[in-house]
Formats: sequence, C-alpha cells, structure tokens
Amino acid sequence: MLLNTYESQNLLCNLSVKGATTQAGVEAFRGDLVLLEGEIADDAGRRLPPTAVIKQAALLAKDGKVQMIAGALSDLALVSAFVEKYKSDLAPGARIMFYVENIGKLLSIDVDGVVCLLKPHEEGGAVWSLLMDDLRLDKEDFKGQSPEDKVITIYEAMADFKPKTESPSLQEALSSFIVESRRESRGPV
Repeated sequence: MLLNTYESQNLLCNLSVKGATTQAGVEAFRGDLVLLEGEIADDAGRRLPPTAVIKQAALLAKDGKVQMIAGALSDLALVSAFVEKYKSDLAPGARIMFYVENIGKLLSIDVDGVVCLLKPHEEGGAVWSLLMDDLRLDKEDFKGQSPEDKVITIYEAMADFKPKTESPSLQEALSSFIVESRRESRGPV
C-alpha cells in the first residue's frame, strides 16, 4: 500500500489517521506529509527533521495512487516541491487543495499538468475545520464513520467544489499574488 511505502521512507509524521477505509483498496491518512527532507545527521543515515511539510494533510489513496490531498503550506513556492516529489503517485484528475499562508486570493495553478486549488491561509486555523466549512459539511455528514472513512466524505465533497478562481502560472503567482505572512509564531513564551 502507498501509505506503508511513505511510512517506510519516513515521509509521514504527526500521524492522527493512517489505515484502510471500508472501501476495498482505499486507504486514508491525516497528519503531516514531508515535502523536503532534513539533512542526513549521522553515519547511520538518520535525518534531521524535515525542512518543509504539508501540515495537517488529509490524503486518500486508491490502488496505490493519490486521489485527493488537502493541507496547509507555509509558502506558495512549496507547490513545485509537492509536484516534484509526488507527481508520479497522483491519479489522473487528483483533487488537490492547499491552504497557503502567503497568498492573498484564491488561485488555481497548473504545475506540470497537476492542477492545485490554493486558498489563502493567512489567519491560520485547523485545516480539517476549514475544509468542512469550504465544502459545506457539518458533523452530521460524518456521523458513525471511522476516521478513515471521514476522509472519503471530504473527497466526495471536493468533487462539487468548483469556486471561481484566477489561473496564473506558478511564476506569475509568485511575482504577483504573494502577501507577507501575518501569522504569529505559536508555542511557549
């Protein structure tokens, strides 16, 4: 299974859900997905923590191909890192939606044939809650479902989510739509 491969390559971290759904050949993941791995730290090949991740990712894979992924990115430039690392694992027409901290408007960007819907995420917030709001889902839509099957519900709702967006190239977006991130650091004072 694809998620086991990712786990063996240390590409999954902060797991909250990872496993098979009730649909045959379909597996779901929620957690952080590594985009840029940390440097090798020692002779044993252990690595430092990743330098970039898709935070709070929700991923659905069927028969070894990613059908859907949503999550938060700290920088628009990381979209190209995502495409470079995971393009070969994406199913045709995969549903991709990222909340990006440093963009100011809704965008749809095609990077090397991979179309990504990008939403501003300047104020932060839990990705799962934002997905539920954007897809017009509420707790009743998930009632009685396993954590893995809840990701299927998100995937199905994304099929109908077609907001009007601008569709610049990634280079145009990087030069015209970047805003200064206003998120404050969180953690102990």
